[in-house]
Amino acid sequence: HLPKPSALLDLRTIAISRLVLDNVPHIKAYWIMLGIGTSQAALAFGADDLDGTVRHELIYHDAGATTPEMLSVEEIQRLIRDAGREAVERDTLYRRVERNVERPAEWSVL
Repeated sequence: HLPKPSALLDLRTIAISRLVLDNVPHIKAYWIMLGIGTSQAALAFGADDLDGTVRHELIYHDAGATTPEMLSVEEIQRLIRDAGREAVERDTLYRRVERNVERPAEWSVL
């Protein structure tokens, strides 16, 4: 049985990755795995993507994660703004997504 990594170790790993892996253009902070506060801090330690707009995450929670199972798009945007960053929706290739229409109501929990 290995202990869970500490928030400090997670942030060190992200910071070192940003410095050493110069051929890796994007580093994610997966809030479901790291926790909300650590993920926000990770944006100042080299992560450029607060990842995790899922409806219901089960894998990490079945393994014992205590983070919420989902956050709304608005909640994720607020977390990013509160961390001093600009929230930008992207596609899987990290291209900016521009939306000129309102989202359907059922998307409010994505």
